[in-house]
Amino acid sequence: MENLRAFTEYLVAWAFRYSFARKIMHFEKIQAIRKVVAAISVLLLGAATSVQAQVSGNVALTSDYVWRGSSQTREKPAVQAGVKYAHDSGFYASAWGSNVKFKPDNNASSEFDIALGWSGKLAEDWALDAYYLRYQYPGTQGSPNWNEVNAALTWRDNYWLSVGRSTNAMASKTTGTYALIGVRYPVNEKWRFEGTLARYFLDSAYADSYTHGSLGVVWGFQAPFEARLTLHGTDSAAKRMFPSMAGSRVEFALQASF
Repeated sequence: MENLRAFTEYLVAWAFRYSFARKIMHFEKIQAIRKVVAAISVLLLGAATSVQAQVSGNVALTSDYVWRGSSQTREKPAVQAGVKYAHDSGFYASAWGSNVKFKPDNNASSEFDIALGWSGKLAEDWALDAYYLRYQYPGTQGSPNWNEVNAALTWRDNYWLSVGRSTNAMASKTTGTYALIGVRYPVNEKWRFEGTLARYFLDSAYADSYTHGSLGVVWGFQAPFEARLTLHGTDSAAKRMFPSMAGSRVEFALQASF
C-alpha cells in the first residue's frame, strides 16, 4: 500500500506541476481533483492500518473519464483511485473516486462509488462477481445519486459478460439495463489488447437505447504500473441522448493496481 500511496502522490504532483493541467482545467476542476485526492489519502491510510484485511487498490491519471461510452469530465483529465477490502469468504467492500464535470447547473465536481459484493470461482474456468453499487456525487444540487445491481461472469480470466440493472438509472427515476461483453488478449507479459461491446437499454428514461464499444492496448512498462491507450465509440443514438458527452474519442491513462 505504500507503493500505491507513493504513486498517487506522483500522479497528482505531475498533473499540477506541468502547465498543460493548468491550461485545460478550470479552477473548479482543480478544486474537485483536490477533494478526490484528499478522500483517496484517507482510504489509503485506513487500508495501511488494516493489517489483517485483504486489501487491494488502484490509481490512475487519465486524459478523459469515459463511462459507458460518454465523457464524465467533458474530455478533461481525471485523477482516480479505489480501495477494496475482501474477506476469505469472497465478500468484499470497495470505494472508488474521481473528479467529474456534468451540467453547470448541478455543480457536480466529484464522484464517489461504494460497492458491496461477492466474488469467487464457480468452477475451474469460471468466476462470478456480483455486487450492489452506489453512485454518489457530493455537494451537487438535486438528487443525482443512484444505485445499481451488477453481475459479471468471467471465463478463463480473459472473456466476460456483465449486466447491470437499476430502477433509477442515472437518477432518472426509471429503469435501465446495461449489458457488456469483453475480451482480453495477452500478447506477452508486458502487452495486451482489450475490447468491449455494450448496449444500454434506457427506453423508459430517454425513449431510446444506445450501443458503445472500446478497443485498447495496455503496456505494463514497470509492474505494477501500466500505460493504456483506448479508442471509444458510440452510435448515433448516444449522440442524440448525450450530445456533448458521447461520440468517438481517444483516452490515454497511466494506471496501477496493487
